[in-house]
Amino acid sequence: MGDFDNKEREEVFSKKVRAGKRTYFFDVKSTRSNDYYITVTESKKRLEDGVFVKHKIFLYKEDFEKFAEGLKETVDYIKAHQEVVEKRYEFTENSTEPTKAEDDFSFDI
Repeated sequence: MGDFDNKEREEVFSKKVRAGKRTYFFDVKSTRSNDYYITVTESKKRLEDGVFVKHKIFLYKEDFEKFAEGLKETVDYIKAHQEVVEKRYEFTENSTEPTKAEDDFSFDI
């Protein structure tokens, strides 16, 4: 099973979601025993020095349902108590702060 040693945290699938000043990365990774799990990473440029700060959580498949239920319940609570206007970030959108091209290369996956 030595072949699988290099598979620890091997990336299987990745989805990048741009949301204004933040970028979210949803990555499916594989453990040594070929078990999949998800990492969710938020990346945001710090205004003071331009450094990208990343926050990451790990989500294991035995927790998917509970996590999804908790997230949905929390989002539903906010939507029930305040107006939520979902933003659509598109390249044609006129913004007061244009997206910088170098943001594309700021995060090593």
